[in-house]
Amino acid sequence: MVAAPPPVYVEHQQAKKVKNHVNLHKDSLRVEVDEENEDCYLVSFVFDAMFDGSITIYYFAKEEPNCKFVPVYPEAFVPVKVPFQKGHAQRFKQSSGTGIDLGFFELDTLSKPSSGEDVYPLVICAEINVPLISPDEHHYIPLPNTATTPHMQITQAVLEKNNDNPFKVKVMRQILWIDGVRYELREIYGISQSEEKFDDAGSGEECVICLTEPKNTAVLPCRHMCLCSECAKALRDQSNKCPICRQPIEELMEIKINTNDR
Repeated sequence: MVAAPPPVYVEHQQAKKVKNHVNLHKDSLRVEVDEENEDCYLVSFVFDAMFDGSITIYYFAKEEPNCKFVPVYPEAFVPVKVPFQKGHAQRFKQSSGTGIDLGFFELDTLSKPSSGEDVYPLVICAEINVPLISPDEHHYIPLPNTATTPHMQITQAVLEKNNDNPFKVKVMRQILWIDGVRYELREIYGISQSEEKFDDAGSGEECVICLTEPKNTAVLPCRHMCLCSECAKALRDQSNKCPICRQPIEELMEIKINTNDR
């Protein structure tokens, strides 16, 4: 009998905490008919911002180095940049007359990104300038604009339409650009009670292995938050399959959770 090969070594990392000072609620993103220009559509959504900033709307924008975006069809739509003030749960809607006639584009082109996934039909960039923080990390220093650090959240989406139904926005990806570093936002299944669930497996707060300790470790790339740190360490030496979906494990990510935020 041939012995089974040892499990593949899986890296175990601790998550790094990143402060996101501006956030677009992706479930609120819509395109609506401009009542004064019925051939055109306006973008609307809800967002939070801890500092003043601006929102820029692009159609068919290509991502370039350093999270810069360039419109592929500048003659069809000039990017719209709108300033905003800080605030929670603000509703944004483009002003009438600044929208786009989506009839210029094929529905198939609107419904998917480019083959290289660097051009998306709808790109929304929310940008703020965060003042530098004092050494005690509790007070922001009121310095000139040159002493601020740009933070951006980029939302990339496609536009789907079936028959005579209205356009539906589907968010494909959200990106953070913070202090010159690019982060891609991903859902973690099991991190809260409101997350999308797979057959309710692993939807409780306890580790699915020991059933006693709180889960604090996510499995990547499937993103199931289902293990405590001790069971994750043991699993790393015994198996390379996610306990929930049985997909191969490439990495384990330990995440510190503030239970007050659940």
